[in-house]
Amino acid sequence: MSLRSLAFLASMSIVTLAGCGGGAQSEPGAAAPTSAQGGPSASAKSDIVDTAVSAGQFKTLVAAVKAADLVDTLKGPGPYTVFAPTDEAFAKLPPGTVEGLLKPENKDKLKAVLTYHVVSGKVMAADAAKLTSAKTVQGKELKVSAAGGSVMINDAKVVKADIACSNGVIHVIDTVVIPQ
Repeated sequence: MSLRSLAFLASMSIVTLAGCGGGAQSEPGAAAPTSAQGGPSASAKSDIVDTAVSAGQFKTLVAAVKAADLVDTLKGPGPYTVFAPTDEAFAKLPPGTVEGLLKPENKDKLKAVLTYHVVSGKVMAADAAKLTSAKTVQGKELKVSAAGGSVMINDAKVVKADIACSNGVIHVIDTVVIPQ
């Protein structure tokens, strides 16, 4: 895997952890927040990592990004699309899973899980809803489906979409997706 690919994966993972900018989050398919002047909102000026940290609902994701040494990557230029699981999503995992992944000896496995949540490029919800799959930075495909106004990423539901960041976009998901 190239250094650029690794950086992209890290950037996407951080988006997954945070929520870009901590500003207003919109429903799937909604337009990104804008300022009174019609441009991107102030929250879009924060990168994926800073947005995740300030959001407050991605503490586990941020800890994982730090443990996997992906912070610098996710603060990079991107653009990245991050499907970011919340702390509640991580809490759904079997007991001991998160703690095990955070151990130094499992760093490669942790990176694989995090980069499985990141797609290269900026994919807004309206575009994602038209896809059937998306290749992740990790290298495997995510299944994408849309029905009844909801977008699913594998078995995870997108609960907040189009959180604009300076280096991409975050879509908040309710379940951690694990590569098979």
